[in-house]
Amino acid sequence: MLKLEQKKALVEELHDSFQKAAVMILTDYKGLTVDQINGLRRKLKDAGVEMRVVKNTLLRRAVRDTDMEAVSDYFKGPTAVVIGYDDPVAPAKILSDFAKENDKLEIKAGVMGGGLLDRDRIIALAKLPSREELLAQLLSVLNGVPTSLVRALNGIPAKLVYALSAIKEQKEAA
Repeated sequence: MLKLEQKKALVEELHDSFQKAAVMILTDYKGLTVDQINGLRRKLKDAGVEMRVVKNTLLRRAVRDTDMEAVSDYFKGPTAVVIGYDDPVAPAKILSDFAKENDKLEIKAGVMGGGLLDRDRIIALAKLPSREELLAQLLSVLNGVPTSLVRALNGIPAKLVYALSAIKEQKEAA
């Protein structure tokens, strides 16, 4: 049992985390084994995502005056809070994949940019490419433009040389 000072410190710590977070997703973990929860925590931690299990009353206090306040109605029953700081797609992907393998994990709701996300939107978010994949796609597009320009500019002198060569051959033949 936490003492009052410990609870206050925990609420303050969570409040700071929620202010920095890019996305927060709530899950119901009832029915999962300790090994399954630890496996999920490891996957999330490897992606730079945090998973916390805290009493709902403390969560309600911690989300006050943050963008994450929209989900306070979902703090019912056993709730695990998943907090993503950089890539909002990563926690959604990990939770979605884990929920497919383990039907006991239920994605409740989430918040991104102050907007409430229902379960379907979180699954749609999980289907988006990751930040790294999007950056790679952007880089390939940006790299393709100069390459095409060089080819086009290189083609003009080549066509001129072919035309001059054809004119020379015509004059020699005549």
